[in-house]
Amino acid sequence: MATNVVAHITGTVWKVEKQVGDQVDEGDAVVILESMKMEMPVEAPAAGRIGEIRCSEGDAVEEEDVLAVIE
Repeated sequence: MATNVVAHITGTVWKVEKQVGDQVDEGDAVVILESMKMEMPVEAPAAGRIGEIRCSEGDAVEEEDVLAVIE
């Protein structure tokens, strides 16, 4: 079952930490968002393999946007 990695704030994608195919553990940083000059990691809500990355560095994202999918 796939698990979505969602943005918890509105901001800009500062860095994509993982690539498609990477293994992640629950709590690993997948994407780093920047908002109001602060960098905030978006963590994997579950362990698995990254199946999709749906954002790129520099993208503007809204709260609850899906940034990646864990399979």
